[in-house]
Amino acid sequence: MSTHETIQPLSDGPKPSKRLSLGVASRLSRYLQVLTQAKKMGIKTISSQEIADYTHINSTQIRRDLSGFGKFGKRGVGYSVESLTAQIRRILHTGSERNIALFGAGYLGTAIATSDIFADHGFQIVAVFDSDIAKIGSKVGPHLVRKADNLSTIVNDEEIVVAVLAVPNEAAQALADRLVEAGITIIFNYSGALIQTPSAVTVHTSSPAVDLLYALYFYLA
Repeated sequence: MSTHETIQPLSDGPKPSKRLSLGVASRLSRYLQVLTQAKKMGIKTISSQEIADYTHINSTQIRRDLSGFGKFGKRGVGYSVESLTAQIRRILHTGSERNIALFGAGYLGTAIATSDIFADHGFQIVAVFDSDIAKIGSKVGPHLVRKADNLSTIVNDEEIVVAVLAVPNEAAQALADRLVEAGITIIFNYSGALIQTPSAVTVHTSSPAVDLLYALYFYLA
């Protein structure tokens, strides 16, 4: 990545005055992903064109997105990776640490629990649960696998705000119902099940197959 461009310090900028559109939130999240990896690689500066190279989002669109939240310098000016990361985290309200409960200690759950995919963005897995008696008491990474009893108490005591479901399809809806009753309002669903929840609960279903279909459409079209 380029380091020869002039760096424009980022201002604190005004806090977002209204809810972001889905498009802007999605793009900012992708910029943050690039910045996070760049920071881990020891890269200090980055340009909008370099972000564009990794996200395939037009550099003009990137500058337009960023300029809506403060003064980010002139066209062609490089950004401080550390400062821009902090700014986008502030905009996306991910500057503070949030606690996650992971349900499912199988292959997928183990991969999630032992990766830094959430930790990189301020989310900490604080509890891992499974219904398989054989897994209870075992460890997944640093986490002891527990039974999902007394969810309301656990959610409250450990200040859990997000539940990640890595469970079989047939178990997902009943578990989601219990999580809603326990006060969880954000569910990240890795199962293939279509989960129904009250309108106040946000469910994000992630499917590698769907992501692949999306990518293939633009490749084949």
